[in-house]
Amino acid sequence: MSWASERDVVVRVRGLSVGFGRRLVLENANLDLYRNEILGVVGGSGSGKSVLLRAILGLVPRRAGRIEVFGRDVAALDLEERRLLERRFGVLFQGGALFSSLTVAENVAVPLREHVGLTAALAAEIAAVKLALVGLDPAADGRKYPSELSGGMKKRAALARAIVLDPEILFLDEPTGGLDPIGAAAFDRLIQHLTQTLGLTLFMVTHDLDSLVTICDRIAVLADRHVLTTGSVEELLAETHPWVREYFHGPRAARFFSPDALNRSG
Repeated sequence: MSWASERDVVVRVRGLSVGFGRRLVLENANLDLYRNEILGVVGGSGSGKSVLLRAILGLVPRRAGRIEVFGRDVAALDLEERRLLERRFGVLFQGGALFSSLTVAENVAVPLREHVGLTAALAAEIAAVKLALVGLDPAADGRKYPSELSGGMKKRAALARAIVLDPEILFLDEPTGGLDPIGAAAFDRLIQHLTQTLGLTLFMVTHDLDSLVTICDRIAVLADRHVLTTGSVEELLAETHPWVREYFHGPRAARFFSPDALNRSG
């Protein structure tokens, strides 16, 4: 029995098809996300990585297929069951999606006010704890507005908001996009630390080769409108599909996937 098959499946996607107008983005896509793993999702531009994430979250409609989360068919849930399920998710969208008119602390507290109904004072206390957890100063940084933050600080603030309800699954869409190499590496370390300390499961759309090598347990490759394959870095290096070979054996990948580099990361 494989390592993955022995673990709990928290998200199961079967036969998923998603399209917009006449364009079919995903067709008969299948994927499993296992508890406590970091799954990296890669693919070419327009391959449907973010669409797959949003379909699992219920933000885009499906044309066909089934999505199960924690063993439940999400299409069969009523409104209240869906609301309770969403409280078990945390989401970090591209760019952070912070509200520009709210301070950082107020941004982090939004889910607490909307989904839990906490008082402003209690929500502020919890928000401060989450800001400290992601490496921001609750007092100095919490009172700032998003426009006053650097790119890396915006990512951390958005991450604090994503974990404020203590989710079980964290969905990240290009979390290191737009960051310089030092900032991206620091954010990778933060993600890995939070995953280990909070017992999170991560679904991470990324193009960052550093992230794939350093923090991902498995990688899912999207190509030809479906999930082409999943596996470890070593397993994907043996794939023969043209896109996979170009991605994992091209010039930019050489410094990551050479034998010496893999030995250093292992």
